[in-house]
Amino acid sequence: MKDLYKIVETTFEKFSLAATRVLGNSITFMLALSLVIRYFTDEKVYSEPRHNLIMDIIFSVTFLSIFIIQKSVNRFSAALHLKMNELVASHDNASNRIINVEEKTEEEIRDLAKHYSTIAENAKSSDSMQSSQSIEHVIEEVKKAEENK
Repeated sequence: MKDLYKIVETTFEKFSLAATRVLGNSITFMLALSLVIRYFTDEKVYSEPRHNLIMDIIFSVTFLSIFIIQKSVNRFSAALHLKMNELVASHDNASNRIINVEEKTEEEIRDLAKHYSTIAENAKSSDSMQSSQSIEHVIEEVKKAEENK
């Protein structure tokens, strides 16, 4: 079953890449635009029975294009996340808390965003614009403040 899934996934990946190249090409767009303009300006199209066939083809291509576009976006997003994870993991002062942040809950992301807002406020009030601060420092400060209360 896993082998079948891999075959289907690989085939769809190849098809998706090819379709993205073709559908994302400016020549393809110009061709589609000219066909749409011809379709809407030709009165014969509306009176002939092929009008419904053309609408069905347009609907089908649009529907399938959504999946191709989503596959492309998912691939791009995953690659971007991997690049960001590598940058964070390779930097000595960076917090590893943000590696795979896309898999955290909404509440965890909001908490991290609050900490980064604190870092931004600290940077504004700091004399040195080149000083760096990890989220770990802010979290430690918040914990100390809570303990002192």
